[in-house]
Parts: sequence; structure tokens; C-alpha cells
Amino acid sequence: MTNADRVGIETDRVTDAIAAFKAGDPILAYDSADRENEVDMVYPACVVQPADVARMRNDAGGLICVALSDAVTATLELPFAREAIDHPVAASDSLEYDARSASSLTVNHRDTFTGITDRDRAVTISELGALAAEPCLGTFVEQFRSPGHVQLLRAAPELLADRRGHTEFAVALAQNANRPPAAVVCEMLDDETGTALDPDDAKRYAESEGLVYVDMSDL
Repeated sequence: MTNADRVGIETDRVTDAIAAFKAGDPILAYDSADRENEVDMVYPACVVQPADVARMRNDAGGLICVALSDAVTATLELPFAREAIDHPVAASDSLEYDARSASSLTVNHRDTFTGITDRDRAVTISELGALAAEPCLGTFVEQFRSPGHVQLLRAAPELLADRRGHTEFAVALAQNANRPPAAVVCEMLDDETGTALDPDDAKRYAESEGLVYVDMSDL
């Protein structure tokens, strides 16, 4: 049984996506019309450089988040945001696309300044990737602070078997590529419509940039 079989995501396009992740390249992933109906740009967190953050900011445009495996988030004692924020608006029981949000805390690495620049976010993201390889609560507390400018996401324990979101797909992809279980996801947006980028437009972008495009609804 291959690693891809283990998490139930074996398709030709996913095999290509795993190869891209092994090479440190981004891929595009579309969830489905029944969920967010969005395409995310996805990177292995451990390889992210300032130019990659700039690409996500300019070419994707959505919120830059780091998805972490359930095992890593358990070690780092990361709560869901709805559990950490003691305020009525923290409830996520009215989402139209899912039963709950995967959002956890926001963080900056302590070696950053404001945390928002491409360089600062690249430091935060890549160091999260390094930490995910050998998660340690003490190291997390020493190296990171909250609130920050990188949103953390908690993947479901059984990944795609539990929840078919970008968060779970991204972490599964990282694991299958023998990368630390941490991946960056960023929604692709449309400047003209003010909505999510149409999947067909995202496909054309992938083709023009030589990126792998995965339709998660086919998995």
C-alpha cells in the first residue's frame, strides 16, 4: 500500500501533486461546488520563501494560513478559535459550507518585526514547517507569539476520511510527499468579480504557470 492509498487520495493528478510537493512547488486544489467552491494555492510550509508569500498575496489574494496535522496541534496544545475566544461571535454553528471552522490561533515568529511583510510571514511559515517535523510545546512557546499574521488551521484527525476540506487535503499531501505535516493554503480570488476565482480561470492560471491542478471532488 502506498502512502497515497493510506490517506485515500490516489489519483493521477494527486500523484503529480505529491511529486510537486516533493520538489517544493505549489499546487492548486479545488474543493467542490458543495463546499466552499474555491481553489486554494497550496505549498509545503517548510520551503516557503518571501517570493512565495508575494506570489500568494498577488496571484491568489486570500488569507494565508498554515494547516497542521491533528497530532502536531495536540502537541502544541492549539485550540480551535471558537474554544479560545470567550465571546458570542466565536460560535461557528452557522457556516453554510461545513459543520465547523478549522481556524485556531494566529501567530508570528518571534524573530519577525510586525509579522506582516513577505519576509516576516515567510519566516513564520517556514519555521512552523520546521517545528511540525519535531513538534514541541516548549519550542513553540519560545519561538512564536500570538496574535499574529499567520492563521493556523487544525486538520481533522483522520484527514479526508473525517472532513474533505483544503486543510485536510493539504496536510495529507505534505505527509505523502514525506514533508512535515504542515502546509500553506491561500484562496484564489477574482479582482473583477469580487468573489472566489472561477475554477476554469484557476485551471488556466495553472496551465500558464505549469502548476498541478487537483479537483478534490474527483477524489
